[in-house]
Amino acid sequence: MTTMASANHILSPSVEAEAWHVPVLRDEVLSLLLPGAGRIYLDGTLGGGGHSESLLQAGASVVAIDRDRESLNFAAERLSRFGGKFRAVPGNFAEADRLTGVVEAAPFDGALLDLGVSSHQLDTAERGFSFRMDGPLDMRMDPDGGGDSAADLVNHAEEAELVRVFRAYGEEPQARRVARAIVAERERVPFTRTAQLAALIEKLLGRRGRVHPATRVFQALRIAVNDELGALRRALTIIPGLLREGARFAVITFHSLEDRLVKKFFREGSEQWIDRPEWPEPRLNPLWQFRDLTRKPLEASAAEVASNLRARSARLRAVEILPRRVEVGA
Repeated sequence: MTTMASANHILSPSVEAEAWHVPVLRDEVLSLLLPGAGRIYLDGTLGGGGHSESLLQAGASVVAIDRDRESLNFAAERLSRFGGKFRAVPGNFAEADRLTGVVEAAPFDGALLDLGVSSHQLDTAERGFSFRMDGPLDMRMDPDGGGDSAADLVNHAEEAELVRVFRAYGEEPQARRVARAIVAERERVPFTRTAQLAALIEKLLGRRGRVHPATRVFQALRIAVNDELGALRRALTIIPGLLREGARFAVITFHSLEDRLVKKFFREGSEQWIDRPEWPEPRLNPLWQFRDLTRKPLEASAAEVASNLRARSARLRAVEILPRRVEVGA
């Protein structure tokens, strides 16, 4: 995640770079990943390159992935000064074990996932992620890669499917009312713009307090369109296999759905023994592969939140890869 910058203004090169790449929890990430000369890291969510730059400045090499070609091209050019120590790879981190340029560089000394949407994506109206400015109702991380947009989902999904999406991915308590209103409205005129959808939800639910009533619905649509939780589940299972023994794996989340997935996966992999009431004694956990480095997630300091409001919801968890166990008889 990065700091805010309005896409409606022409930015100077220095301001534009800052708008893309100020990393959340930078110091905490570095203290956990321990970058240094001779070490190589996988950055699964390159974005504007803020975290990759910090790792490179510490002397490490970085292979970075992003499915947003605009972000990838920007960061690759900005970090080109590091020469062969940095490589940008187009693709989805959920397919890291199949990406050319990633597999060849493994095993890594550490990996980072900084989840969510970058400030540049949010602040570029044409990407359609935000209800704060009008733009096409798109929300795809990789608009050049095809796939359904948010408009496709809103205009063609069955009402029951919209209810499921809003509940599961947005935890929207008024999911059924919103879905019903959308289905009724789209018969009159299709949804094509972010402001159009936001206005319908605001009229339906009313405006109370600082949080816009469309917040949960927009989050739900973005997660569904990009299969964010499915991609995270796949990444959590494959990335440890790309790391060497003693490597660190860190994940920054920005909402409870992501954080619960990461917490559960790290916790299950960090328990050496498991027990059940019906068992005569505890058994060795077949999923045991981590040493938990953050029993409680690390959060941004008050000073960081004051300078970057989007850091307030960030949660950082990390584990260390234990030596691989050799199964008896293998």
